[in-house]
Amino acid sequence: MKSRLAIRACSFVLMMTALTSFGAARAEDAAFDLSPQQPGRIHVGRDERAVAAIPKDFNFVTPGIFTVAVSPGGPPLATYATDAKTVVGADPDVASAIADSLGLELKLVPVAWIDWPLGLTSGKYDAVISNVGVTEQRKEKFDFSTYRQGLHGFFVKASSPITSINAPRDAAGLRIIVGAGTNQERILLKWNDENLAAGLKPLELQYYDDEAASLLALSSGRADVIVQPHAQLVYIAARDRNIKRVGTLSAGWPERSDVAITTRKGSGLADALTIATNSLIADGAYAKILDRWQLAEEALPKSETNPLGLPKF
Repeated sequence: MKSRLAIRACSFVLMMTALTSFGAARAEDAAFDLSPQQPGRIHVGRDERAVAAIPKDFNFVTPGIFTVAVSPGGPPLATYATDAKTVVGADPDVASAIADSLGLELKLVPVAWIDWPLGLTSGKYDAVISNVGVTEQRKEKFDFSTYRQGLHGFFVKASSPITSINAPRDAAGLRIIVGAGTNQERILLKWNDENLAAGLKPLELQYYDDEAASLLALSSGRADVIVQPHAQLVYIAARDRNIKRVGTLSAGWPERSDVAITTRKGSGLADALTIATNSLIADGAYAKILDRWQLAEEALPKSETNPLGLPKF
């Protein structure tokens, strides 16, 4: 009994220490500008080719304004600023640059991620820029202009001897934290099957109830690696400064999975948005936006309209 009490007490102290450090890190985050003013936001000039590609019969929700839905799910993609009402992040910055390119003002509409399909089809906004991945099923109802790769990240504690995870064999025998029922888990289970077929050690997948417990398991050595959406881990690494990236994994493994600006099917706006995005890539503004939010790993070489998406499962 004394041993159990000691273990529980030790675990409680470790958890409280971790939570305290996490809270302190959240209170002052120097890695990203989360102010509502956004003085470092990248602005560009009007792109006449993109403007000319807007169909003459396309009606914006509000004339002269590019109305964009975004889900403030967390930094660095999109989150509420320090005023608790302004949405900031990489996706709002992309939306701002696209609006500049079209010669329009930007209006961001915060929405729950699950609500964007109905809002878009019902005409509440012109586009959705909110980490929406291209899938063949979604292409039946929406048009897409790609602007980022969809990546998951492999991160380890800063002192870990692990330096690179790029293929199933690199993960053989490792203890990996992953969310139950996630796309990451689905891919890692396939990796495990490949390793077993090759005679390699199995992956040991670990599941925790929340972020703090997962990070504590990693920092205390109970796990070797954590796998989550790449952008989430980029923010945690910048915030806590005790984990590092050792690899990335396409959300569509073994194929590339792209994230796209989403518009109503057949509205005709997608081509103009693709042209605008490619101009941002060509003139360097796109790279500056991703660098600003430490997401250079997710850069695309070019934007495409309605590329091949993830297959239906």
